[in-house]
Amino acid sequence: MLKRYSRVGRSRPRVLLVVAVVIVVLAGVVVGAVSSTGPFGFLGSGRTAPASAATPPVVELAPVAAVNSYRAQITLRGKATGATTVTVAGTSVKPGADGQFEITLPRVPLGATVVATNRAGETTTPIAIAVHPPATRAVHVTADAWAYEPMRDDVLTMAREGRINTVQLDIKDEDGVVGYDSQVPLARQSGASAAIYSAPEALKTLHDMGIRVVGRIVAFRDRTLAEWAWRNGHPDWVVQNPSGAPYSSGYGAIAFTNFASADIRRYNIDLATEAAQLGFDDIMYDYIRRPDGPLSGMVFPGLTQSPADAVVGFLHDSRGPVRAAGAFQGAAVFGIAATRPDEIAQDIPRMAGELDYVAPMLYPSHWNAGEYDVADPNAQPYDIIFRALADFHAQVDPSGAAIMPWLQDFTLGFPYGDTEVRAQIQAAAAQHIDSFFLWNPAVSYHEGALDPH
Repeated sequence: MLKRYSRVGRSRPRVLLVVAVVIVVLAGVVVGAVSSTGPFGFLGSGRTAPASAATPPVVELAPVAAVNSYRAQITLRGKATGATTVTVAGTSVKPGADGQFEITLPRVPLGATVVATNRAGETTTPIAIAVHPPATRAVHVTADAWAYEPMRDDVLTMAREGRINTVQLDIKDEDGVVGYDSQVPLARQSGASAAIYSAPEALKTLHDMGIRVVGRIVAFRDRTLAEWAWRNGHPDWVVQNPSGAPYSSGYGAIAFTNFASADIRRYNIDLATEAAQLGFDDIMYDYIRRPDGPLSGMVFPGLTQSPADAVVGFLHDSRGPVRAAGAFQGAAVFGIAATRPDEIAQDIPRMAGELDYVAPMLYPSHWNAGEYDVADPNAQPYDIIFRALADFHAQVDPSGAAIMPWLQDFTLGFPYGDTEVRAQIQAAAAQHIDSFFLWNPAVSYHEGALDPH
């Protein structure tokens, strides 16, 4: 055998050539199997598949500056190495050769992600955009006050002078009356839609002046809908007493709707989203609570959780639609809720997690003597506001929501003028809060307490 092989040794170069060709061919098959150019593509075309085709893209997003509106235009920039297409909220671009891309969107892409794709697959990257409500200096205005020219002119004068930058205009008031011509079916069916003022005209007037508009919706105190529901076969829409009659409170014989009812929740959310779509910058819910009084005297048909859980659940359900329609979501809450949440079912930390801002009603006239060690809160507006806000900071700050307190600009037991109103604003500023709403049910404000900006 050895001799025989030695005799054909001169044929060895030919054997080596055949082996080399076989190796080359096999290599072509292997490379072709992992490339997109065919089984012998690298031989036929002289090209190998790009590395980006073998692995999904790698995405790096540039930080996006915080904005102060969910309607703000957003430009996203970044690098998607190996991507052929980058898509955000239905808008697609082809990145440059170096992977750089830029996408401009007409508004904040809530819940959207950056999706970078190539032949190997896709990479999904979350988008982090901070949206903070701007500093707010506002006064409360009822529907009737806005419709009455002298009162409206007083408010517009404060706006022109730079004393306020926001108007809180009622959408649905304490009686359940919707101030403009709402197209929400239940508002029309129940007779709540009153067309007292024109929402589009009011919004245009104020927005043309650079004034923001907060729409206030009195949520669950709603005599108009409660009475209509009771008469029209919907008793479960109404808070009841243990005997099955409407719950009677200091607000009237039948004043509170049932926050456990899906229909009641949907009605308020429909009003909120309609208003946001019309152009209201914020939606502020008021009476976002149960009636005050012993819980044992109240029945909420269909309630399967605590009242506080139901309130938080409502805000959670509302948050997405309201923000998607372009508005911030806030809520007016009792001043005592920071320390006594069970009294009216307002769990401040959990509510704050569903809100862009919390608006505690801190009116000095509403505190008992000695509260927060303040002997006479009504006569000591700075002290009571400063100390109450410290508690709200502790409750709200972990959520990232802002605090915008309601301050008192009315007389109740102690005369209030420029000095008392200004003291409250200064107390808020000392707590690093530059936003506030002034409340006067008669829509008459002490302009001297408000410095022009």
